[in-house]
Amino acid sequence: MNATSPMPTAAEIAQQEDALVFSHFDEETAIALGLALVSEARTMAAPVVVDIRTPDRTLFHAALPGSAPDNDHWARRKSNVVLRKHRASMLVGLQFAAAEKTVGADLGLDPMDYAAHGGSFPIRVAGTGVVGAVTVSGLASEDDHAMIVRVLETMLAG
Repeated sequence: MNATSPMPTAAEIAQQEDALVFSHFDEETAIALGLALVSEARTMAAPVVVDIRTPDRTLFHAALPGSAPDNDHWARRKSNVVLRKHRASMLVGLQFAAAEKTVGADLGLDPMDYAAHGGSFPIRVAGTGVVGAVTVSGLASEDDHAMIVRVLETMLAG
């Protein structure tokens, strides 16, 4: 599947991170977010995995038709970047590319556990900071990222 979303700039992603902040986040919020992402993916017939986790707990996970076990591994690796850096995985990837650095050789992070590609976004709570990561895996990086941003914008506006 070819990417259909434009590649955001680092500044655009940083602005998204600043704007998409929860007032609170708990298990019920994770379920609502996960179901909203599943609904969006179904509308698009997107073969994705949706994963929402904290550093030590999976709060929501769904594998949609057409997704593969590899998508689960990509979701884990991208969310590990968010939970380590507290930034969107796409932003981290853009920053690494601009600095001509890689996850493995330059940062000493195992590329089997970390992937700085689009599709994982920090779950930020006002006054608290990053409490988790929401991840989509199965589309092109920019489309995984865009799906999360669209759903978060809708959810946080209502």
